[in-house]
Amino acid sequence: MKNKLNTKNISLCEPEIRGNEWKYIKECLDTAWVSSVGGFVDRFEKAVADYVGAKYAVACVNGTAGLHVALVACGIEPGDEVLVPSLSFIAPANAVRYCGGWPVFIDADPQTWQMDPEKVKEFLVKDCRLAGRTLINRRTKRPVRAILPVHVLGHPVDMKPILTLAKKFGLDVIEDATESLGSKYRGRHTGTFGDVGVFSFNGNKIITAGGGGMIVTNNRRLAERIRYLTTQAKDDAIEYIHGAIGFNYRLTNIQAALGVAQMEQLENFVDAKRRLGERYAKALKAIPGVTLPAQAPWALTNFWLYTILIDREIYGKSSRELLADLNRQGIAARPLWHPLHSLKIFKGSYHNGIKIVDELYGRALSLPSSVGLKPDEQDRVIQIILEQPKKRENRRG
Repeated sequence: MKNKLNTKNISLCEPEIRGNEWKYIKECLDTAWVSSVGGFVDRFEKAVADYVGAKYAVACVNGTAGLHVALVACGIEPGDEVLVPSLSFIAPANAVRYCGGWPVFIDADPQTWQMDPEKVKEFLVKDCRLAGRTLINRRTKRPVRAILPVHVLGHPVDMKPILTLAKKFGLDVIEDATESLGSKYRGRHTGTFGDVGVFSFNGNKIITAGGGGMIVTNNRRLAERIRYLTTQAKDDAIEYIHGAIGFNYRLTNIQAALGVAQMEQLENFVDAKRRLGERYAKALKAIPGVTLPAQAPWALTNFWLYTILIDREIYGKSSRELLADLNRQGIAARPLWHPLHSLKIFKGSYHNGIKIVDELYGRALSLPSSVGLKPDEQDRVIQIILEQPKKRENRRG
């Protein structure tokens, strides 16, 4: 008979519910404060702002909505261009299109897999020209307005050169920190370097509110504008006078209650993620053809999804073949997102050459990374990866 532990499916990244979640949600139900206002929304905003070191935080319905309203608040209009990494979940590129803008896709740094500052510089210097105070893309003739770096897989982007370039060319910076809660760049939390930062609390993130997002900023004017836009841009609550096209992007009190309970455990969750990363690294570092994720000297990553690269020629199988092996054993894993620059829906967007992202897409595989992943479950994942070289040796013998 098979051991039940060995037949249990292993998720890629599932939420960990073990604190005051039930208590706080019950309080919402008992008091009937269940909708988009309530004390837990205020508590959640304060908890996140305090944790990351931002002056202001505005809760919203999800991270994508947060990116959208941040772009609107920063003045992105139809026809404007915004620099976005080609290696990312689709949300930031979609958010640019929601505004009628156009993403300009940027290649990844080969070591960190993040938006490459050198490719950003190359685009701004070589592919653009200044017309008065407006930066114009020479090829598309469209104005370039902002940079939207994404801290992919929880590892920080090298923000210093990007901020320098943004200042030089008069561009806003909206940070997509949706995967990087708990990560730091040069000792400071991600999401706090740009004009605006956005976090996500989807069910697969390091903490969850069952959904939800948080927009943070140190700019009071932007914070007020964002709060105004997320609550339908209401000028008069009695007569329902609206002064702008707003959005119903409010977070519910029930979701915020879940988020508050999760924030109370965040440090433990971050520590657990980092221990998982260390354990994977120790077990997999010596396997030929397997490249581990790098952590730059200036970075502290939360290892949101522990992701490896597979060299088919050396390892003997492709990342997709290893994915199939894991799936057959009931273990969830996944490749990176399809490179955004090659999606048909973004035809008409510009990029100045993409090479690294295409290579990463073909080789990368994200492994189970739940906060609550047990050692014996992680051992199952590791064992399947370790078995591949042995099987090749046996076939050759």
